Amino acid sequence: MSDPDLTPQPELAPPTEPTPAPDLTIVSSRVYRGPNLWHYEPAIQLVVDLGVLEDFPTNLLPGFPDALLSALPGLANHSCSRGKRGGFAERLHEGTWVGHVAEHVALQLQQAVGHDMRRGKTRQVPGVRGRYNVIYAYYDESVGLAAGELAVRLVNHLITPDPDFDFDAALERFIVRGERTAFGPSTQAIVDEAVSRDIPYLRLNTASLVQLGQGVHQQRIRATMTSITSSIAVDIASNKELTLNLLSAAGLPVPRSQSVRTADDAVRLAERIGYPVVLKPLDGNHGRGVMLDLRDADAVRRAYVTAEEESRGGAVIVETHITGRDYRCLVIGGRIAAIAERVPAHVVGDGRATVNELVERTNADPRRGVGHEKVLTRIKVDQAAVDLVATQGFGMADVPPEGTTVRLTLTGNMSTGGISIDRTFEAHPENIEIAEEAARVVGLDIAGIDFIAPDITLPVRETGGAICEVNAAPGFRMHTHPTVGDPQYVAKPVVDMLFPPGTASRIPIVAVTGTNGKTTTSRMIAHIFKGIGKKVGMTSTDGVVVDERLIIRADASGPRSARMVLQNPRVDFAVFEVARGGILREGLGYERNDVGVVLNVQPDHLGLRGIDTVEQLAEVKAVVVEAVPRNGFAVLNADDPLVRAMRRRCSGRVVWFTLAEPGSEIRDSVEDHCRRGGRAVVLEHSDLGDMIVVREGRRSMQLAWTHLLPSTFGGRAMMNVQNAMAAAAAAFAAGASLHDIRAGLRSFSTNYYLSPGRLNEVGVDGRTVIVDYCHNAPGMLMLGDFVDKTGDQMAANHDLGRISRIGVVSTAGDRRDNDMRELGEIAARHFDVVIVREDTNLRGRPRGEVADLVAEGVRTAMAQGSRCKQVEIVLDEIESTRHALARSNPGDLIVICVDRHTEVMAELESSTHQAQPGARRKADGDLPNTVPDPDFAPSPAREDTAEPPLV
Repeated sequence: MSDPDLTPQPELAPPTEPTPAPDLTIVSSRVYRGPNLWHYEPAIQLVVDLGVLEDFPTNLLPGFPDALLSALPGLANHSCSRGKRGGFAERLHEGTWVGHVAEHVALQLQQAVGHDMRRGKTRQVPGVRGRYNVIYAYYDESVGLAAGELAVRLVNHLITPDPDFDFDAALERFIVRGERTAFGPSTQAIVDEAVSRDIPYLRLNTASLVQLGQGVHQQRIRATMTSITSSIAVDIASNKELTLNLLSAAGLPVPRSQSVRTADDAVRLAERIGYPVVLKPLDGNHGRGVMLDLRDADAVRRAYVTAEEESRGGAVIVETHITGRDYRCLVIGGRIAAIAERVPAHVVGDGRATVNELVERTNADPRRGVGHEKVLTRIKVDQAAVDLVATQGFGMADVPPEGTTVRLTLTGNMSTGGISIDRTFEAHPENIEIAEEAARVVGLDIAGIDFIAPDITLPVRETGGAICEVNAAPGFRMHTHPTVGDPQYVAKPVVDMLFPPGTASRIPIVAVTGTNGKTTTSRMIAHIFKGIGKKVGMTSTDGVVVDERLIIRADASGPRSARMVLQNPRVDFAVFEVARGGILREGLGYERNDVGVVLNVQPDHLGLRGIDTVEQLAEVKAVVVEAVPRNGFAVLNADDPLVRAMRRRCSGRVVWFTLAEPGSEIRDSVEDHCRRGGRAVVLEHSDLGDMIVVREGRRSMQLAWTHLLPSTFGGRAMMNVQNAMAAAAAAFAAGASLHDIRAGLRSFSTNYYLSPGRLNEVGVDGRTVIVDYCHNAPGMLMLGDFVDKTGDQMAANHDLGRISRIGVVSTAGDRRDNDMRELGEIAARHFDVVIVREDTNLRGRPRGEVADLVAEGVRTAMAQGSRCKQVEIVLDEIESTRHALARSNPGDLIVICVDRHTEVMAELESSTHQAQPGARRKADGDLPNTVPDPDFAPSPAREDTAEPPLV
């Protein structure tokens, strides 16, 4: 219902003195559908440019503050940063920038359509004069965006009037748009009740189909039909003849009735059962086509045409006319929830206005709208209404005497303009029992029982009343917003029925973010809970996996994929890999995560979407920590100072994991945290190896030896040791037992089927090939450590002495030039030969530029005496894989950093390369000579080069 203070004003007061041209423009807009960089709730971000208005705060714009407050009086109630009513008005007169003004106007416009949004902030874009981020809350996405656009246009209009802009008309269109996209009263009542109980909801279409709850706990509603509404019961209720027959067979009072298919049959039946009669469509609803109090054959024939038009099957019901008042009994879960008396649409004369004028005055009530968009429906004056008014002795242009009631419809349906009077606590117990029994007979969980009775306070069996209809999906608005009487909170029993007390509505959510290791850690956590018996839904850069089935193959680390998992009715545990891009694009895809894991924050993806420093990147990653509720846990890497600082953002408890040595400052801090009752996962060293230990308070629980975890390659892959510790901490926080965590980590390996593209080891003709997704400098540093340890171990076991290490590397085209060079420099420290390739998607770079930059970094390191002695450029990913195999010998170590891991693995499995007869190793440990396969033609480094360049 609209606030009277928000009604359009007849005229706006434009500035009276010359002012600058209206330059406020929207540069870009973004909708955040979950916790985001700006706020922990959904918000809209507008990037606006003030142009010359940067030099003109509102106190320098003559007449602007008063004109704005005149246009939207509700702004006078905004507190702004002053923390008191009228604070924003003070800011207007003292001087504030129009970007800030647009924020408040957007919020106030949303209040005009009933969306009570009050949160907003405006911040200048760093380093750009006159450009601001305008952030404000929204309830409906399309309405929120339209509010921002209208706000900017209004501000510009008030500075310099636009003759083509009519704010009154624009505001009316905006309000109508908001009403069209809003939930109906019934759906909104159920959604509001669910939200009050902390039950999440998700709108599944633009109408009224809504999911309440998540995953396996979800229930769905469509208006007042629910997931447990019987389809057979709905079919029965849709057939009025069948409904009355079943009720009659159960001994319930119903009128005599029968269906007919011709007007002549209707007349014959009416004469047999006796006048007056009622004609109605066999399968109609909302009172459409119902013709009452027909007293002769001619009236029946005329009414038959109307009833037949509204009948989808062509059949019409003829039944005896029951005299009395119209009552709607709402039965939910087998019990009466509310009773309302429905009064047909009417007007009451005042002795001055005509019937037409009285109808217009009634329809002007702000509670009335079109259809079911508001709590009351506007009265429609059609020919049937004109004829009914005539039977009462009036024409539409006549003036009824004062106090005279003129009916415009015969039925009391709210959809035809009727009003309601609450009678919930007045009904006779016998009538309540009859209504409840009728709902049981039909089989509806939510039923609207229509009684016609002289008085609901007296037993209908004695007064001659009867049940005339049973409705599936009955409307709630006559009960939640009665015209007369107290509202009934009928949504409560609906939610009680769908979610009985003590029933869960949310599934546990573990969110994993960080620069490197997200996918592997997510897979480890999912594997642990799969072993417990959970139906795990997981999102990652490889796709969406539900119960170990890949249902979508794509980069699914964003919010849309998360929502897809939460919609799946099989999922009872969710693990989400949360990437930087998704947070910046839409925010998180859910309201909160029970466990938030932050692995590390390292320089990657910088220079994109306004994130230029690693500190800014940490702000983005911290959104996952901010989404942890008070009863949740944040699993943080104590070894990373940027991650360590996120503990201040966490509303719940913190679980640390660390590789730090005992006695170090970090380890001492973690130990102190545990002594205060906190949790941590640490690494204990001994002569037997490294043990992962779970600490809680003063308890210390050994979990597993790192060298016995398959994913760690005997403890050499320290990045997976760290990932396993993070996974153990997250699983422990989510309720898994130590036994289940240990079993999960001991059975998780980096084979291609459990962890595709992450340290997959393949043997190809005596060569050891490692396939990994490493794509940035920090990741290459960790991978290089693993390569050194693995290469040294292989060399110690190799009877020919030193082995050759060959790396195929690349990075994404949207990384900074220096990041690409750094990747090449690090790779040169760990490989004898570096082969540089490029991804298929170059992300705006010309072909070959990425490879040149990476190779430049390799050459820089080579000039400084790095391990690498040779760099080659083979742009195509598959050709670079073939080239690495062809120029290697049995016993060599090949590491392929992949983009399309499926195709690379297929190539490796199909390869049957054999060591060439001329291949040999030098005893002095120099770089081995290689004799290329004569059948192998290396991929050209450029389109005009026959061979890859060698350095």
